[in-house]
Formats: sequence, C-alpha cells, structure tokens
Amino acid sequence: MENSTQSGTRQGSILKQTQMGTYRQIFYHIVFGTKYRKPTINEKNETQLYKYIWGVLNNKKCKLYRINGMPDHIHIFCDLHPNINLSNLVKDIKVVTNLWMKESGLFPTFVGWQEGYGAFANSIKDKERIINYIKIKRNIIKQKRLKMNLKSF
Repeated sequence: MENSTQSGTRQGSILKQTQMGTYRQIFYHIVFGTKYRKPTINEKNETQLYKYIWGVLNNKKCKLYRINGMPDHIHIFCDLHPNINLSNLVKDIKVVTNLWMKESGLFPTFVGWQEGYGAFANSIKDKERIINYIKIKRNIIKQKRLKMNLKSF
C-alpha cells in the first residue's frame, strides 16, 4: 500500500496533491519628496497626512511598519501585498495625497510631489534598524543642524 501522506502519490485512483501557498517577505523603504524639495509638509498637520497614507496602504492590504518624514520628503517602510505593484502603489499614494493635501487646506504651500521615488528592498534582519532610523530621522537632522549652527558662532 502506498503512503497516502506523500504529495503526488496515488491513493486508489485519486491523486492527492498539496498546494503551496504564497509566501514572500519583502520590506520596502520608500522615499519621495515634495516638488523642488520645498519644505511644504508642516509639522502641525503631518500626522494627518501619515494617517491618510496609512489608509491608502491599508485599503491595498499592505502593512505599514513606520512612516515619518521631514518638511520636504517622506519615508514609508511597508510590506506590499503580493498583488500590489510597487510603482503603482507609489503613484497611487502620490496622486491621492496630492489632491487631499491641496483640497484639505492643511498644507497651504504644498504644490505637489517630485517626479520619481526611491525604493529599497530590505530583509527581516534590517527591519528594526530601518524602523528606528525612520522613527528618529527628524531628531538626527535637527541635531546636525544645531551642531552646524553652533559651529558657526
């Protein structure tokens, strides 16, 4: 008698097959800036922008791990759903946030996003390091600016 637990063996006249599910683990660090890198993302309302972007990602079944930015650019660290194309995702985020930012009135100096973006694929071993980098990026920049200002005296 054949072993009925093996994939692809015959049990009577029925062929038992197992299906492999989809498994992938690709973390993307996505960065894109404002048009002409002008500082048009104000701190007062940036949290609302980040929540809006989280909603876009959530609607596309993508997992957001961290989002943060500066007045002239945004960092997004996420995992894409297998059916989502990276370039289409970034385009969709930029299109809907462009409209929302202009219509909401929360970002009065915002004129649009720059063309293009940066996207970097990362492994699980890099996950926490990148999350922490994005989390503290603003503080790192502020500290560097402060040191530069102090050196000028």
